[in-house]
Amino acid sequence: MAHRYWCGECGHRTPWLGAADAERRHLAHYAARHPGTAPGGHVQTRRTLGGCACLGLTVLLLLLLAVAAARLR
Repeated sequence: MAHRYWCGECGHRTPWLGAADAERRHLAHYAARHPGTAPGGHVQTRRTLGGCACLGLTVLLLLLLAVAAARLR
């Protein structure tokens, strides 16, 4: 899963990262931009496609390409 933290004080948000990296960047933002303020805001999460999903899409595209090439002959 990927996580993105939104700052509760301004519009800053972290990029989609792993949980630990996103939290680390969120805390670094608060330390640099809002010193003395407790970190706030909210967290978004999303599922990421695994390697199998990408492989499946690649195979599907190759099959469609083969069918299209066969029809052109």
